[in-house]
Amino acid sequence: MSFAPDLKELLARARADLRMGVPVVVDGPAPIVMAAAETLDEARLQDLRALSQETALVITARRAQTLKARAYDGDMARVALPAEVALDWVRSIADPADDLRYPMRGPLRCARGGDVATYRLGVALTKSARLLPAVLCAPITDAQTFAARHQLVYLDEAMARPLLVDRSPLHPVVSARLPMEVSEAGRLHIFRPEDGGEEHYAIEIGRPDRAQPVLTRLHSACFTGDLMGSLKCDCGPQLRAALAQMGAETHGVLLYMNQEGRGIGLANKMRAYALQDQGFDTVEANHRLGFEDDERDFRLGADILRAMGFAKARLLTNNPRKVEMMTASGIEVTERVPLHVGENRHNKDYLATKIAKSGHLK
Repeated sequence: MSFAPDLKELLARARADLRMGVPVVVDGPAPIVMAAAETLDEARLQDLRALSQETALVITARRAQTLKARAYDGDMARVALPAEVALDWVRSIADPADDLRYPMRGPLRCARGGDVATYRLGVALTKSARLLPAVLCAPITDAQTFAARHQLVYLDEAMARPLLVDRSPLHPVVSARLPMEVSEAGRLHIFRPEDGGEEHYAIEIGRPDRAQPVLTRLHSACFTGDLMGSLKCDCGPQLRAALAQMGAETHGVLLYMNQEGRGIGLANKMRAYALQDQGFDTVEANHRLGFEDDERDFRLGADILRAMGFAKARLLTNNPRKVEMMTASGIEVTERVPLHVGENRHNKDYLATKIAKSGHLK
């Protein structure tokens, strides 16, 4: 008998620790102890620095491009620390908030060569924890002993990587009747991932025939637009228009996915908004933060539809990537139903950028 956490549970602990500023040990050909730059404090910075002269701040290639740093590792760069490194310097490399005020941080010297799989896992972990994708990594020798001595989460890179790459299985938790303005015949279904991540929801309108294509909206959570009525995006109007159309047709499924800010989380989304106020568009802002254009995984929506007994969908969307991911995940999209609502003077440029750079359809 053992009550010890399994690997999925250890990854959940690792995400929580990183959010609190606690380091995590990653084992592999090049074992490291790592901490998220965003939550790092001065004491742990100096402790990590003292471990090795090769301690590096690892950032994504997107962020490296902004800083004119060489991404020798392809998708990331290992930036060498200055001799007298301070916490402000680390945060200025990780966070682009002051890029325009202090543009000259280099030249930045970056490491090259060697096995970097453990470093890559560190960046992936910070992304999954909804933190800035920047980690301070110090090489160590005996990873298991180091983790045990300092009571840190220990992860084996080769075993942990597939769990971060593959989407976590979703399981139904509960469903209950939910009368709504658009339809009194509503039902809310809650789905929970095995990895301890955020739950996702399905709002079922009426009693859709499981043998027929169901009118479906795959909607990513947007606190600012859905709840606060933000004019910077079209999310709120799209949500309400989709529900209204389902109510008018007396059936449909709205999949509400907790993937705020195109999958980067609300805090990073607000960082992107601040960069937009400096003159960058939504894609440029995400890149300066170190993220891709869109970090969402729409396959989760296909998993939920399939669990509810649907195999075909009429998808309410302007985003062809949603159609592609649903189709690749086994849901037949019989029709793309356009959803053009909510344009105003505050989001006009944002909507134009989605068409020009993200492939959205007019």
